[in-house]
Amino acid sequence: MKHFDLIVIGSGPGGYVAAIRASQLGMQVAIVERAELGGICLNWGCIPTKALLKSAQIYNYAQHALDYGIKIEGTVTPDFEAVIKRSRNVSEMMSKGVQFLLKKNNVTVIEGFGMIKKEKTVVVDDERYTANHIILATGARSRQLPHIPQDGKKVIGYREALTLPQLPKSMVVMGSGAIGSEFAYFYASMGTQVTIVEYLPQLVPLEDEEISNHLGRIFRKKGIKVITSASVENVDTSEELCKVTIKDTKEKITEIECETVLSAVGITTNIEGIGLEDYGVSVDRGKIMVDDYYQTNCEGIYAIGDIVHGPALAHVASHEALVCVEKIAGLDAHPINYNLIPGCTYTSPEIASAGMTEQACTIQGREILIGKFPFTASGKATASGNRDGMVKVIFDKNTNEWIGCHLIGDNVTEMISGAVVAMNKKITGKDILHAIHPHPTLSEAIMEATAAAYGEVIHL
Repeated sequence: MKHFDLIVIGSGPGGYVAAIRASQLGMQVAIVERAELGGICLNWGCIPTKALLKSAQIYNYAQHALDYGIKIEGTVTPDFEAVIKRSRNVSEMMSKGVQFLLKKNNVTVIEGFGMIKKEKTVVVDDERYTANHIILATGARSRQLPHIPQDGKKVIGYREALTLPQLPKSMVVMGSGAIGSEFAYFYASMGTQVTIVEYLPQLVPLEDEEISNHLGRIFRKKGIKVITSASVENVDTSEELCKVTIKDTKEKITEIECETVLSAVGITTNIEGIGLEDYGVSVDRGKIMVDDYYQTNCEGIYAIGDIVHGPALAHVASHEALVCVEKIAGLDAHPINYNLIPGCTYTSPEIASAGMTEQACTIQGREILIGKFPFTASGKATASGNRDGMVKVIFDKNTNEWIGCHLIGDNVTEMISGAVVAMNKKITGKDILHAIHPHPTLSEAIMEATAAAYGEVIHL
């Protein structure tokens, strides 16, 4: 029986980061993975969807080449099979990169399904290993609705959406979170007639209402049918086309026929069969209970990522991994501020946000200053031909502290990191205005929005 300082179960962006950081800190580490290294994010989530969306963007540029003074002879059409193949190749490349990093950092990779046993033992396909510490990072999968089972053909989840053999003519997308909205945009761009159904009153419901409304207008302009405050009650797959029954909050029933239904109504944690009950690990509403440093109620057993309470995001899992491992190593680890987690949705235009929404501030009765800047007024956005979108910033009226940043526009996911750093450091609106911002850039829109909040607009 081989012994390690640390065993990590799961090699997603939480697991592999934990393993590599622990090795860098001098621990002897093993990582257990039953499928592809890199987990869902690299193989069936974040990375392959971005590859698909890039293809959609290139196709859109080609369709509007004349707007940029470029003439393309003949008809531009997407090769759907080639688009899917490129996406899979990107994932494979990134998975191999994780394999290289683990090897470079002397992490032992154990293939198979891992489960914990008493006395800090991990069993993988009848082989037993022991460790001083065990981190659970088993991730999540597509949530299955009991009344609308996924058959992988007509009713699909995100995995099947990444590898469809041919482009469907029509699709109903259930759910408008990041996954649902991104796939809705991708398939609509490829030529599919898309209807998106959202149970809550707005698209991307975690975002600021103004940003959500902006995305709704863009989706409708693109030809995507948007139905909010409604739910899919039933999907009849007995005929060639799916018959989708939709009911809104006023009890109105609508029926839509489509080739494919994509279920994007959330995720379910992968915690079954990994030994939690036998070990006595506490679970609440399908999530493992942990402290600020991700230790469970059982000494030496930790959990990170989608299986603990908090945003189910790859970058959150990675940071939780660092905090957890550095605490184990005795370093000065800092608990995460979950009020400042950046969120990104890679539609076109993109959405990025961090901090409080205007609605949350209103509920708390907080006095605020709000500034907005439309990309229609941005020289860089106008030159690039991508003028859709806006920047919205929120400041505490009494302290001037920057407490919210909400963006929709071209490439805004590359702008949110600076805002997160600034808000973590409690930067004020005046600090932003006193700094020089390069022109012409999209990022200077944050300065312009801040100027609007303080009544100091010059460039509009």
